[in-house]
Amino acid sequence: MRKTAERPSLVEEATDSHERYGVIDIGSNSIRLVVFEGLLRAPLPLFNERILCGLGRNLHDTGRLDPEGIDQALLNIERFGVLLCAMGVARFDAIATAAVRDAEDGGAFVAEVERRCGISVRVLSGAEEAELAALGVLSGMPGADGVVGDLGGGSLELVHLVDGVIAEQATLPLGPLNLFAASGGQRKRARKIIDEALAELPWLAKMRKRAFYAVGGNWRALAHAHMAHSRYPLNIIHHYRLGRGDLAKITDLVSRQSRESLSGIRGVSNRRLDLLPLAALVMDRLLADAAPRDVVFSAHGLREGLAFACLGERSRNKDPLLSAVGDIYARTARFPDHAPELLEWTENLFPEESGSERRLRHAVCLLSDVGWRVHPDYRAAQASAEVLHARSLHVNHQERVFLALAVFGRYTSRETQGELRTVERLLDGETASRARIIGSAVRLGETLCGGVPGVLERFSLKPSARRGSLKLRCRRGDRNMLGEVVMRRFEALAALMELAPELRLLEEDAE
Repeated sequence: MRKTAERPSLVEEATDSHERYGVIDIGSNSIRLVVFEGLLRAPLPLFNERILCGLGRNLHDTGRLDPEGIDQALLNIERFGVLLCAMGVARFDAIATAAVRDAEDGGAFVAEVERRCGISVRVLSGAEEAELAALGVLSGMPGADGVVGDLGGGSLELVHLVDGVIAEQATLPLGPLNLFAASGGQRKRARKIIDEALAELPWLAKMRKRAFYAVGGNWRALAHAHMAHSRYPLNIIHHYRLGRGDLAKITDLVSRQSRESLSGIRGVSNRRLDLLPLAALVMDRLLADAAPRDVVFSAHGLREGLAFACLGERSRNKDPLLSAVGDIYARTARFPDHAPELLEWTENLFPEESGSERRLRHAVCLLSDVGWRVHPDYRAAQASAEVLHARSLHVNHQERVFLALAVFGRYTSRETQGELRTVERLLDGETASRARIIGSAVRLGETLCGGVPGVLERFSLKPSARRGSLKLRCRRGDRNMLGEVVMRRFEALAALMELAPELRLLEEDAE
């Protein structure tokens, strides 16, 4: 695995990975509290609440924070402090970004937060904000290569990544709140402001035919708009990927619409509609000027970057998918230390698999017990849905569907239905078949050994293309383990692989 970027100096390394960690993020348009369950490689948020305060609403014209926004922010930050205490969160960071950084009364606001709420706020520089946003993307997409763009209410942070390492970066005053004030709400004027700002960054040319990683709520709203327009079957923003041309059609359309025309877009709050056309215009000009190959939307940004930065180098360099499913395995497995046996059990099914394919097979083995507590009639549907919608899985949409389909096959040989059948079209036929085979093989293995470690290693599976068969091998003394259900599931697996089932009994002293 590629080495990730270095931990920024403003963050101290965690000493307890199970310690709850909170972030109060005071932005130009909203403030948010996120509490993570622990400082793990793929932490889950226990609590996530956003309040739209509009601190930077009139900053461009007055140079000061919005008075009404200050009152609302103070009230909610005080509430956040009470919640942190009630949740037992001893470690948290309160950070402020563009609006507080640029306002002439930003220092007074920070002092009032500390006086009234007892919370120290760190005002991030533009460079720190950009770096943490990039780390947030890298936490979910290790080795990301291209340019990260984090659009907040007041500013746009751009960071050039080269195979997961931060290179050039910049902060531009192109957040929708600033842009609206500077342009008077006029699209033509706003476009000119954007183009002039982007022209000052010659290194953006390095984005051509590479990926652009989009961060921020306003840009996520664009992804929701495209999903609704194209009837995309999986309503998950993280890792949603669009070609430049496909997104450009949406950004050009949205940038010209009124608030009323945009109302009703799935997943877009009414309070975000006022800013969405300008957010779309910023994206539209980036697509036109920098010409990336495609755009990948990231649900991770500054807050996740802070949590990621708290990890030691060894933890940061772990595979985020295997870490996430490993955490799930630790919570759900009936018997510990069984997943490695399943990985070995399925090793011979695909002799030419790639490293990325083996990684997914490994993940399926770690997810093998995710549904055992559910009623048998609902295990397949519920377990696959849990995987399909899991928040902590750092995979693209095709990989997510693959894992869900394999877990479905781990619990049943029935045909898929409902949402899983709909999203299955994101996979090609060969990939979907591979997922079903892995799920069926895991199901056979779990049936054969009852999930108990130390039993499955006495059996092996091996396909033979020459003989057109799938061999199940065991010692003659273990034949009593091959009951009716086991043989039925072995035959089902062989049928999926379009091979004939072949049982081979070995003598006790056979190698």
